[in-house]
Amino acid sequence: MLDYDKEADGYDTSRGGEARAHEAAQAVLGLIPGGPGRLLDVACGTGIVTRRLAAARPGLRVTGADLSSAMVRRASARLPGAIVRADSRRLPFPDGAFDAVTTIWLLHLLDDPEDVGAVVGECARVLRPGGVYVTTVDKAAAHDVGSDIDTVLAARPRRRAADAAGTVTGHAARHGLGPAGHGSFRGTGQGRSPRTTIADLRRGWFTLLPPGEPRTEEFAARLAGLPDQDRPRPDPRFSLRAFRKPAPARPASP
Repeated sequence: MLDYDKEADGYDTSRGGEARAHEAAQAVLGLIPGGPGRLLDVACGTGIVTRRLAAARPGLRVTGADLSSAMVRRASARLPGAIVRADSRRLPFPDGAFDAVTTIWLLHLLDDPEDVGAVVGECARVLRPGGVYVTTVDKAAAHDVGSDIDTVLAARPRRRAADAAGTVTGHAARHGLGPAGHGSFRGTGQGRSPRTTIADLRRGWFTLLPPGEPRTEEFAARLAGLPDQDRPRPDPRFSLRAFRKPAPARPASP
């Protein structure tokens, strides 16, 4: 996994910046009921999406949480007083504290299936009855856009997707959450070019192709042979799933 304390300063510019944040926030808000309430953005990173969620819904009190100290500092500059440092597997909030909880680009980072279940379980725990949990799913698959780069990388080793939609839905069900909708958004500015993909290979973004290993360099050499080395291929399109925590049944009228 990347060191997000080291990544914090350049994180936004390397991942689509404000344009991608706008797309993400709009898609998330489309899955969250309107009106006042409290929203928790788990693994909020630099707060670039968190801030947009807060600005778009003035009646929504937004809190961000992240484990990286550097990310918390950057997010706090965007939303002073609204960001806490916290492990997503052990959230420091009481049961039922939030009307909505989000995890955007988190679950795919977790290698241990038990951690994925723990995060979903914590999100369910701090969600009030009737509240909605929204998360990205299938992030790695979103980058396969049918380009010549994808053809070169097709034979690369892949780890099992921790955030596969079916897997996440199963975890949600085990914690009492039911499907409540889905959506998607464009990863603006994240279309790969051969040259940027080679750089990503050599910095370890493809986790089963360690930097400096012969197989990594074989893929880099094949990518170097593609035309239009600096032309970005199509942007990915990221998927969202929403889950609702059932509200208590109303007693029957006498």
